[in-house]
Amino acid sequence: VLAKLAIVFVIFRLGNAQLSPAFYASTCPNLPSIVKSAVAAAVAQEARMGASLLRLHFHDCFVNGCDGSVLLDDTATFTGEKTAFPNANSLRGFDVIDTIKSQVEAACPGIVSCADIVAIAARDSVVALNGPSWTVGLGRRDSLTASLAAANSDLPSPASSLAQLISAFSAKGLTTAEMVALSGSHTIGQARCVVFRTRIYNETMDPFYAARLQANCPKTGGDNNLAPLDAVTPTTFDSNYYRDIVLQKGLLHSDQQLLSSLSTAAQVTIYSVSDLLFFNDFANGMVKMSNLSPLTGSQGQIRTNCRKVN
Repeated sequence: VLAKLAIVFVIFRLGNAQLSPAFYASTCPNLPSIVKSAVAAAVAQEARMGASLLRLHFHDCFVNGCDGSVLLDDTATFTGEKTAFPNANSLRGFDVIDTIKSQVEAACPGIVSCADIVAIAARDSVVALNGPSWTVGLGRRDSLTASLAAANSDLPSPASSLAQLISAFSAKGLTTAEMVALSGSHTIGQARCVVFRTRIYNETMDPFYAARLQANCPKTGGDNNLAPLDAVTPTTFDSNYYRDIVLQKGLLHSDQQLLSSLSTAAQVTIYSVSDLLFFNDFANGMVKMSNLSPLTGSQGQIRTNCRKVN
């Protein structure tokens, strides 16, 4: 229990000297409490939202950096990232970010970026589900554009091989060990039948678990039927995801691939028996990922509405 409730304090490593945890200390001092309260309310209403907000941050950062580009809606003259294959009918939490942005604008108009709100909300979501905390550097600015092509090419697929996962994370400056730790985000949340159907009918996995999944995910139809990524504690941030993998119960092909090399399998096995070690490595990985290529200084803008440029 203590391990699950442990808060891991991570010293913020300045990958970009312009990001600082105290960036809004004088200009929007209530920002942390506003975001924390809104996230807590959203997660209390629907526990799955915690996973959705964490994933939103990941899908933002992996496409041209943590710049809020994922939040932009399509218009008649602009195509954003929401219709990319990894995001369409899948990415969630936009309404929660809108709610937080409205509350922040009321308190500190024109000060806080949408990209920073997403970064804080991801951390607070993990904490709300009994996971670790980490220090969020702030000062990101919002992009003026987005990239459908980069979203389609840079976000790893649930059908990825281990080599493809390693390559996708390496392209962002993240190590294989950090990839394994960050994959633990799948300890919360759910996946659609369409992304795990091939695995449960054609790959080696625990037969009783496969049968249970097949009952809710037929060979045809039911594409949007959901199953938890962590079969044991899907709304608690813990290391059961790794125990599932050890037991051949990884829901996604990409999850189970973590057992396919000696080094990654060893890391999975260690995490499967140590929440605390997983929490520490996950928190450190999130600090590094959330610092990917931010727009700072006079770059970009502070959007008034997260869904469109000013």
